[in-house]
Amino acid sequence: MKFGISSYSLHQAMNEGKMTILDMIAWAKKQGAEHVEIVPLGFDLINQPDLINQIKEKAEIEAICLSNYAIGADFLKSGQALKDEIERVKTHVDIMHQLGIKHMRHDVGFLEPEEATTERFQADLERIVLGCREVADYAQEYQITTSLENHGYYIQHSDRVRTIIESVNRPNFKLTLDVGNFLCVDEDPVVAVKNSLPYMSMLHLKDFYYRKTDQSLGLGFFPTKFGHQLRGAITGQGDVDLCKILKLVKQVEYDGFVSIEFEGIEDCQMGTKQGLDLMKSLYKVI
Repeated sequence: MKFGISSYSLHQAMNEGKMTILDMIAWAKKQGAEHVEIVPLGFDLINQPDLINQIKEKAEIEAICLSNYAIGADFLKSGQALKDEIERVKTHVDIMHQLGIKHMRHDVGFLEPEEATTERFQADLERIVLGCREVADYAQEYQITTSLENHGYYIQHSDRVRTIIESVNRPNFKLTLDVGNFLCVDEDPVVAVKNSLPYMSMLHLKDFYYRKTDQSLGLGFFPTKFGHQLRGAITGQGDVDLCKILKLVKQVEYDGFVSIEFEGIEDCQMGTKQGLDLMKSLYKVI
């Protein structure tokens, strides 16, 4: 596997003006990352087109691969608004092509926990599939694999993810598998990963502290769908059984990109570096 870092892990530092996306690429290389995942938060490649070539050139200078490109998207819209959203996502596919990136993650929609019902999912499925299919077909022209991610309270459950992928039914539409995110809907990560591995095109290693209490625990904690408490952790230091998960990944002989995602309250550079080192060490010994 090729271990790397999502730029999302450093968005705290970028938002505070401590580094730019170009600085982040150089920093990741120094930490031993084999690739960088581009998540345009704090910078806009549609309105800053000059930055596209700057990112590509910086990666070439640092001799580090640009692995994946991740954006938000909302296919829960209807009519012209949905058509416009699909075209916006296609514009990002064009940007990916300029960057030379072959893997994309786009979201499909977010709802609050009380709205994220099975009935609502069944009602929205046709629009979600339409958006994903059109983007995948467009991306196929560039030999790009698109994907959704188990993300948020709505499109998070492993069964819902599988349903969408099977319904889209495109060979270049798969899953960016985030091993920690399943806890947002209180699904056991090990079981959910087993359910999701056949669809994986990209792996995110993320960790959380998971507490079965409905009492607010303060700084950094947020509620799961069913009222428990989560807080981002340094990857390898939280409650996700990453040893079992990496064994599962190893058993299927996955040899693709793996991104460390850090969203804890610790310093993001320290937390990301620690997570990368821990996961590389763990993978060697399992």
